[in-house]
Amino acid sequence: MYALSEKGERIRAMFGSIAPRYDLLNRLLSLGIDRRWRRFAVGKIGVKGPGKVLDVATGTGDVALEIASQTPASVEIVGIDFTPEMIELGRVKVQQSRHAQRIQLQVAPCEDIPYEDGTFDAATISFGIRNVVDRIKGLTEMRRALKVGGKIVILEFSTPTLPVFKDLYHFYFLKVLPKIGGAFSRFSAYQYLPDSVLEFPSRDEFKGMMQQVGFKDVHHFDLTGGIATVYVGTK
Repeated sequence: MYALSEKGERIRAMFGSIAPRYDLLNRLLSLGIDRRWRRFAVGKIGVKGPGKVLDVATGTGDVALEIASQTPASVEIVGIDFTPEMIELGRVKVQQSRHAQRIQLQVAPCEDIPYEDGTFDAATISFGIRNVVDRIKGLTEMRRALKVGGKIVILEFSTPTLPVFKDLYHFYFLKVLPKIGGAFSRFSAYQYLPDSVLEFPSRDEFKGMMQQVGFKDVHHFDLTGGIATVYVGTK
């Protein structure tokens, strides 16, 4: 059993505390754009079926459900997350969907994926890799769980590339977002969000980390002026 660091335990507890309002706040704070980002990311996995896809840091299952909606019924989806409260809510959401028979959710951290080598045809992680304390370990685990030729698709917040847009974005992210989030949930959780994004490696640095663990053909796509970035690599 993988032992989370003290920081990892704090992050897990924080997400557990905001789980009931997590989906609502995502929609409010992103003005619904996060749905488009997820659709774009899932469109890059390249699994036509039959096959098996892993969604790491699945949260309440939004990406797992998006994978199901974009792939044939012969594709099985497994979602893992280290926050039990998120998985509990996700299981309810999945059971209420038309994809319930195709999606399995379970509690597990990115750094210790409970599946054998070469199990999955593709792996995704959306807005989760920055919360993985040992990112090299997490990336290594996701690569291990992939079949040769399988793709990893990572969606994460990033810093906009246009100077004016960057200034507006930082004002919203650092000043406005924590207050809106705090009105509905824990202020500290939505202060953590911008802090974690600003501390995340640059695009080139993160692609270098992906290459370091063995991913090939690593490239990225900037979305909405660079607010979010999709990273793609192949085992």
